[in-house]
Amino acid sequence: MYSITLIPGDGIGPEIAEAMVKVVEATGVEIKWDIQNAGEEVYLKEGNPLPERVLDSIKRNKIAIKGPITTPVGTGFRSVNVTLRQTLDLYACVRPCKSFKGAKTKYENVDLVIVRENTEDLYAGVEFKKGQQETLDLINFITSKSGKKIREDSGISIKPISVFGTERIVRFAFEYARKNGRKKVTAVHKANIMKYTDGLFLEVARQVANQYPDIEFEDKIVDNMCMQLVQKPELYDVLVLPNLYGDIISDLAAGLIGGLGLAPGANIGDEYAVFEPTHGSAPKYKGLNKVNPFAIILSAVMMLRYLGEFNAAGKIENAVAKVIEEGKYVTYDLKSQDDPTPPVGTQDVAEELVRIIQR
Repeated sequence: MYSITLIPGDGIGPEIAEAMVKVVEATGVEIKWDIQNAGEEVYLKEGNPLPERVLDSIKRNKIAIKGPITTPVGTGFRSVNVTLRQTLDLYACVRPCKSFKGAKTKYENVDLVIVRENTEDLYAGVEFKKGQQETLDLINFITSKSGKKIREDSGISIKPISVFGTERIVRFAFEYARKNGRKKVTAVHKANIMKYTDGLFLEVARQVANQYPDIEFEDKIVDNMCMQLVQKPELYDVLVLPNLYGDIISDLAAGLIGGLGLAPGANIGDEYAVFEPTHGSAPKYKGLNKVNPFAIILSAVMMLRYLGEFNAAGKIENAVAKVIEEGKYVTYDLKSQDDPTPPVGTQDVAEELVRIIQR
């Protein structure tokens, strides 16, 4: 029996987590769910959105799956997702984007994997607030060392990219490609402009690529990569990117397959792994039994494969593909306009998946 930390999350999180649990348990894999609450509601009650007990649970179980957690924009507490990744050194964010027949999208046969560095870059959280003395001191220091003038009414974020962080994320991408029968890794950067950060990322990526002669390697500037993905996504396989670009490109890739509702994710380190859907908490839909649970269910598929439960993972993925292609037991966002049958609710989707799995 596996012991797995389950963090239901905010907004729609608890109901899609409930749907996921039903589907996973239908495969017969024995799991003891260690339920731990985190997020906005916990913050309001306890003053901390990520209590130490949640981290202790993940450290004890080594693996977790979570629903979406609300992150305040501009003010409030810092992202729980970012804190989890940095505290547990979950340096690799893996987001597969695979198209399903029947999904509402202009593209077919998309099969991309985004591998995003999770701990560095502008998401490192090294920021200086406008108008504070330390910010003004930093501005003066930068001017004295570089001659570059920064306006005194600026807020500043620092963008660290290291050899260590780059080497291990690029190696992770190549190892993932090798283990999963992938043919090509593309490093994405802006080294033509940011020569000492993205330039370092590209330099190290090329060095690592030389150690994997069986895998094709190329690099693309990030803005060109966006255009390439919109025009011809079938040419790309595994993309490896610094943190910020990885966040943006993974949403773009999700758009190619029908949206974030079909996009699973994993955050993986050398010791721990946390699986999660890539969409947000959608608080306006909370408790309405309306939203699509496929992203967290497909995240559970990733989790089962991580555990070596390949048969169970395959059963769920095949059931998901069947339900989406048939289009009968899907939520409103996946319903075809030509289909006269009404959409179903979150738990109805889960129950149909369970029926298919247990046939």
